[in-house]
Amino acid sequence: MSIAGRRILLVISGGVAAYKSLELIRRLQDKGVSVGAVLTKGGAQFITPLAVSALSGEKVHDDLFSLTDDAGMSHIQLTREADLVVVAPASADLLAKMAAGLADDLASTLLLASDKPILVAPTMNVFMWRHPATQANIATLRSRGVLQVGPAAGDLACGEIGDGRMAEVPDIIAAIEEALCPAAGPLSGKKAVVTSGPTHEPIDPVRFIANRSSGKQGHAIAAALAALGAKVTLISGPVVLPDPKGVNVVKVETAVQMLEACGRALPADIAVCAAAVADWQVVNAAAEKRKKEAGAPPPTIELAANPDILAALSAAGPQRPALVVGFAAETEKLIEHAAAKRARKGCDLIVANDVSPSSGTFGGDANAVHLISAQGAESWPRLPKDEVARRLAAHIATLISAKDK
Repeated sequence: MSIAGRRILLVISGGVAAYKSLELIRRLQDKGVSVGAVLTKGGAQFITPLAVSALSGEKVHDDLFSLTDDAGMSHIQLTREADLVVVAPASADLLAKMAAGLADDLASTLLLASDKPILVAPTMNVFMWRHPATQANIATLRSRGVLQVGPAAGDLACGEIGDGRMAEVPDIIAAIEEALCPAAGPLSGKKAVVTSGPTHEPIDPVRFIANRSSGKQGHAIAAALAALGAKVTLISGPVVLPDPKGVNVVKVETAVQMLEACGRALPADIAVCAAAVADWQVVNAAAEKRKKEAGAPPPTIELAANPDILAALSAAGPQRPALVVGFAAETEKLIEHAAAKRARKGCDLIVANDVSPSSGTFGGDANAVHLISAQGAESWPRLPKDEVARRLAAHIATLISAKDK
């Protein structure tokens, strides 16, 4: 694949690995790529603006408030001129700023203002990388479509050994080539429907029945399937998550609305029912807010069963997706209950996870799942939810490929 004629905006943040950015510039130029550079104050502690400018052949940008640059809104223009923004090295501090949406210097401001794909190459101490705050930040960035290469494991500048080394220049260039000229993924040409989040079943215009699902796992699955080339429709209950990039998002409130949206999204090759759909809806939902009256007994709420979306998709007749995947949120007898659910619903695969309060699954950033199929159970270790999503998407691609043969 050729990336000649493309333009990269390289953001160099603080870290000993900043010296690799100089080689990266040279190797990109060898491939016919023009490189603009932004150097943070931390990055300038390791390499000089003069060195970066000498290699790139362009002015190095480092000041958000430069009168000359600011007249042209450089933090906007810099990203508009680029095909891809590469952050290498990406320090823990800059990753945190990106995740939080901070904009207190040129680098963080242009990253917030960028309308182009972003690729980060993290580097830091192994314990900084493994810290839950850093893992949560990187998970947030991935959920927003930020690409990542590395870090690699090995000897670190601080003298410790472990994850935290910035990816080597050839690996970063390979990631750049993939970002600019993506290869056809294993799910290219396939359509997928993913449900995510909770549903809200109204009691009155103010109150509703719901659950603690955040939608993080379902949204991550939608993004992972799209990354493998699938055309994805994400049907989401009420969540506070950003929409995954490259995914068609349909927002609903109730289980009935979610089922209707699933029907409109068919035909599809893949259905993943990751939403935590409320089992019941309120039959006597009030049109006006129910008032509490002194001395009066609480109102009686009549419930009725909600439609079973997973069972409906599994029995959709000619429009049944080739692969239907359900989720089982359990608090006890996890594999036993999930296996029974798979048989009862008629789906091909159940992803079982423990949602008891001590697990931290609902609302958390990690998940430990078990894949239940006709062949038995496969257990995965506790992983970040975006990693669970990537593994599940790869597994789905393998199953779909087998069905196509």
